[in-house]
Amino acid sequence: MISEHFDELVKTTIATLQRVADEFSPAVFASSLAAEDQVLTDMILRNKLQEKLSIFTLETGRLHAETLAVLDRIKETYGYEVTPYRPQPEAVEAYVKQNGLNAFYESVDMRKECCRIRKVEPLNRALKGNRSWVTGQRRAQSSTRAELDVQEQDEAHDMIKFNPLADWSEEDVWHYIRSNNVPYNVLHDRGFPSIGCEPCTRAIQPGEDVRAGRWWWENPESKECGLHVVDGKLIRIKPVATNA
Repeated sequence: MISEHFDELVKTTIATLQRVADEFSPAVFASSLAAEDQVLTDMILRNKLQEKLSIFTLETGRLHAETLAVLDRIKETYGYEVTPYRPQPEAVEAYVKQNGLNAFYESVDMRKECCRIRKVEPLNRALKGNRSWVTGQRRAQSSTRAELDVQEQDEAHDMIKFNPLADWSEEDVWHYIRSNNVPYNVLHDRGFPSIGCEPCTRAIQPGEDVRAGRWWWENPESKECGLHVVDGKLIRIKPVATNA
């Protein structure tokens, strides 16, 4: 259901991004190129915030072709090139040589190690030198994100973290995309509400949780890639008090 005060929600979200650019720059937006992230990309670029709030993505080496195509759509639509961060080739080679290309299916530990190499280490490089970072996470996405705050203190990276879409529903996201002709990943039209690496993502059935297609062989409580954890455990990042 679209939020009753959708227009106000949009204004508040843009105001949050503007505040990040004005008060917490240099800042970066970590885009997975999914629907939520395209909403934020549109807001950042339409409001010309990219000089202080730049956009990057984690190009893991195992993304769908449809996901990579979103990078071209962004460039065509906005004239902006999202910066890709890739894993260290030697780390990927060592993992594959020792464990096999798809060892992540064997255990949660193996999967998290693959995510660490392909996502967490590149993320750390992308965040280095910045005061804050932005994500497209929403509370409604999964049980692991149910207590998400719009602004948090990320102890793991010693910086402020913003989740401007924390209050948004799935319907809000798509209403914004349709209303503003925002380019998006065509896999969303094929039953993929949540999209990660190709071998770790599948389409879901009607009525399934939106993240049911991510690491579908694992329990819901373990379904995070490690970008929001410390020492391998999902953490509750401390909310930051604001005067707003």
